[in-house]
Amino acid sequence: MLREIRPAIVLLLLLTAITGLAYPLVMTAIAGVIFPTQAQGSLIEKDGKVIGSALIGQEFKEDKYFHGRPSATLAPDPNDSSKTVSAPYNAANSGGSNLGPTSKALNDRVKEDVEKLKAENPSAEVPIDLVTTSASGLDPDISPEAALFQVPRVAKARNLPEAQVRQLVTDNTKGRFAGVLGEPRVNVLALNLALDGTSK
Repeated sequence: MLREIRPAIVLLLLLTAITGLAYPLVMTAIAGVIFPTQAQGSLIEKDGKVIGSALIGQEFKEDKYFHGRPSATLAPDPNDSSKTVSAPYNAANSGGSNLGPTSKALNDRVKEDVEKLKAENPSAEVPIDLVTTSASGLDPDISPEAALFQVPRVAKARNLPEAQVRQLVTDNTKGRFAGVLGEPRVNVLALNLALDGTSK
């Protein structure tokens, strides 16, 4: 019986070594050589310190910064491990809220956010991505319309001309991939770094 099982065990060990160890290590090494920045997480540095990633959003609350999409990610409650608390852009717990269009909690939160944003810029329509979360809860980008909506607040907080801040949004807007895939977008962290650069 051992004679019949031995080839299966040898094959299992061989395939495990090839597909579970050798292949991932080779692919990681190739990615590190061909795409070194992306392989390390597309990290963004400022003054020699890592301040974020181009792939993961982060929370900006101050009026002098552009704000990203709401994030529904959670983390364990430090006071009670059986509960969770809001932890925006928590990459360890990526995911949406799973609240649907009939959810009272979701509708109340969206209405509250819309009212806050209307007070901020009463003359413009509130862009949908400023009040809805992405599927991952980690989206680092907003639409150009969402960035332009925030221009009056940011310009006022920084005492800059609106036209200058609007130009920064335009300069940091990325188009569709290959001209056809996806939608135009603005990376919030990159835009805020460019904004900090103009305010010095």
